[in-house]
Amino acid sequence: MNSFDLNAYLSSKRQQINAALDSMFLHTSRKLVKAMKHSLMAGGKRLRPILCLAAAETVGGNSQDAIQASCAIEMIHTYSLIHDDLPAMDDDELRRGQPTCHAIFDEATAILAGDALLTMAFEVLSLMDSSREGQAMDLIHVVHTLAVAAGYQGMIEGQMQDIAAEGESLSLKDLEKMHALKTGSLIEASVTTGAILGRGTAFQVQQLNIYAKNIGLAFQVTDDILNIEGDPMIMGKNVGSDQIRLKSTYPSVLGMDQSKQFAKKLVSNALKALENFDTKAHSLRAIANYIIDRKK
Repeated sequence: MNSFDLNAYLSSKRQQINAALDSMFLHTSRKLVKAMKHSLMAGGKRLRPILCLAAAETVGGNSQDAIQASCAIEMIHTYSLIHDDLPAMDDDELRRGQPTCHAIFDEATAILAGDALLTMAFEVLSLMDSSREGQAMDLIHVVHTLAVAAGYQGMIEGQMQDIAAEGESLSLKDLEKMHALKTGSLIEASVTTGAILGRGTAFQVQQLNIYAKNIGLAFQVTDDILNIEGDPMIMGKNVGSDQIRLKSTYPSVLGMDQSKQFAKKLVSNALKALENFDTKAHSLRAIANYIIDRKK
């Protein structure tokens, strides 16, 4: 195995992303902006935007060409967390080690903060440079990819299915379909976005899509495991909520040991999709393993 330093890589990329995110806000004390920044700048793994940057590098591009898109992705992700935490949804009081947006402010402000982050994401995308030949079409492709992933054919439909499934016993097939939408769609779109902005070939984009589908599912399997075995002090959020809400999870359907084996198999599939890439894909390889080894 290579000597790639994932911790240093993740730390460096998080710093770049956090600095870029912070620079995009007006300096104001308005309640709405405070609520937006409370959730957006609360930390978090920044996995999706990092995947975007790593994918751009993997296909031979410059990650700086994807930094704005990576910030837009994190805004979309954070909006979804704010809304998922609402009393009408998962009713969570803790996120990223801090009180959730509606707990600090109020429900109406949290809803509006989420709405504002979603729309701001596309504002940021619209400001990206499109002067290079073919770049305008690439940006349209990126906007379409992210809109579909975040919308009624992707993340939102997955959340609807998750709510409807509470108290129901889902089959493994239905569970995979739901999480491919709820969790996998934005992870896949993050990788695809980076590959597009890095000017990857059609084959490269195709292989990275296979990689992303597998790590997206592995991420959710690991989340389900951590919801049972995780340490809330490390995770920064409550555990055991899936069982309380009678949700179908991979451990409830497969059992804990088989769930862990399934996650490993998915990572193996992801790594196989990267076989035709050179050392520039070391970041994506390391992230695939990190997804199932993480503690939060």
